[in-house]
Amino acid sequence: MKPDKPSEFEFAAEQSRSGFLGELWAFLKSNKKWWMLPIIVMLLLLGLLVVLSGTGLAPFIYTMF
Repeated sequence: MKPDKPSEFEFAAEQSRSGFLGELWAFLKSNKKWWMLPIIVMLLLLGLLVVLSGTGLAPFIYTMF
């Protein structure tokens, strides 16, 4: 026998998934951890620089520094 009103667990299971960035944004927003945002952005930029350093764009990247 199933109850008429769904439980909180069933309600959460039926919601659409938001993905990693959505979860990260919700975490920052709900816990007021705004100081983490610049750290995350700088890590992403550093990762992009590392990835691009192995491509044909490397000579152009190294001239910027």
